[in-house]
Amino acid sequence: MESKVKKVVLAYSGGLDTSIILKWLRNEFGCEVITFTADVGQAEELDHLEEKAISTGASKVYVEDLREEFVRDYVFTALKANAVYEGTYLLGTSIARPLIAKRQVEIAQLEGADAVAHGATGKGNDQVRFELTYYALNPYIRVISPWRQWQFKSREELMSYARANGIPVPVTKEKPYSSDRNLLHISFEGGILEDPWSEPPEDMFVLSRSPEEAPESPTILEIDFEDGIPMRVDGQSLSPAALLTRLNELGGENGIGRVDMVENRYVGMKSRGVYETPGGTILHIAHRAIESITMDREVMHLRDDLIPKISELIYYGYWFSPEMEVLRKTLDETQKDVTGTVRLKLYKGNCTVVGRKSEKSLYHGAFATFEKDAVYNQKDAEGFIRLNALRLRIRRMMRG
Repeated sequence: MESKVKKVVLAYSGGLDTSIILKWLRNEFGCEVITFTADVGQAEELDHLEEKAISTGASKVYVEDLREEFVRDYVFTALKANAVYEGTYLLGTSIARPLIAKRQVEIAQLEGADAVAHGATGKGNDQVRFELTYYALNPYIRVISPWRQWQFKSREELMSYARANGIPVPVTKEKPYSSDRNLLHISFEGGILEDPWSEPPEDMFVLSRSPEEAPESPTILEIDFEDGIPMRVDGQSLSPAALLTRLNELGGENGIGRVDMVENRYVGMKSRGVYETPGGTILHIAHRAIESITMDREVMHLRDDLIPKISELIYYGYWFSPEMEVLRKTLDETQKDVTGTVRLKLYKGNCTVVGRKSEKSLYHGAFATFEKDAVYNQKDAEGFIRLNALRLRIRRMMRG
C-alpha cells in the first residue's frame, strides 16, 4: 500500500458495483468514505440513495442536483459544435463525466479528503474521463481505481464479497446489460448486446417508443434559438434542463433518437453501444437548420472541420484541456447571430425540418430565385468558372 488514506470521496451511483467499492474502500484502507452522486437526470435511479450509502458504510453523503449546469454548460456546448463521435454517437455519457468529476474534486477539497475514487472499469472510457479531469483540476490528487487494484477476477467473486459484507445482491437476469442514464440519453452495453448481430430487445428501451408503435399522426413543434442556444419550445421559455426534458418527452413519444453502433473506445477496443437520445437528436437537427440560414459559409465550414476533433476530445475526456478551452471560445464566436426559429415534424422515428426563419437570416430570395431578378448578373459566373478552372486546364494541357 502507498501512504495511508484517511478520507476518500467516491463517485457513487448506488448500484451493486459502487456499493461493493464503498465497502471495499472501508475494509482495504480503513478510511472514511464520503459518497458523491450528481443528479444529471437519472430519475428514479436516485431513490433511497442516501439511505443505501449510509447503510453500506458512508460517513457522509452528497446528492446534488446538477441538471441545469449539465445541460447549460456541457450539453449546449456540444450542441454548438454539432459534436457527434464517429458520425453517430451524440456523446451522452461522455459529456456528463467531466462535470461529475469536477464537482467530486471540489467536494474532496471542501472535505479535506486525501483521495477520490470511481467505479469505472479498466477496460472502458470512463476511467480516462474521470481521471483526466481529476488531474487537470488537482494535479496532486490521489486516485483510487478499485477495478484496477482489487483481487476480484469475476462477477461471481464480486457477488460473494457483497454477500459476505451484507450488501444486497439484486437478481440480474431481468437486466442482462449495463446502462447509464442522464438528461441527454440512456446507454446500453455489455451482456446480451455483445453480439453485434443480435437486435436489441424492445423491452430494453426506456425513453422512447418503437417507431412502429409511435402515433399515426405527426407532432409539429417549433424551437427558438438565440446565439446557438435553444431557448423556447412552441413559444414557451424553458430552462435548459426543462427544455431538454420536454424534447425528450416529445421525441420519445414519436420514436426519435435510437442508435445502435459499434464504436472505437479510446483504450483501443471496439464496443457495441445502443443509445436513446430523443431530445438531443431533435436539437441537433434543429440547430443545423437554423445555422443553415444564419451562419456564414466559410465560418460554418471551418467549424465543421473541427467537429471530429471536438467530438474526440469530449469522448476521450479532455474537456478541461487547453485545446478544449480554445475551441470553446471559438464555438461561441461561430454562434453569434445563430438566432431564429425552426419548425420540425416528428413522425415514427423521423425528425424532419419543415421550416426555418430568422431576422438575422443570410438567405435572400431575391438572390436565390430561379425567376427573373434584378440583383444577380448570370454572365458574371462565366469569369468565375474560367478562373477556377484554370489550374485544371493547365494540368490537362501539361499531360498532353
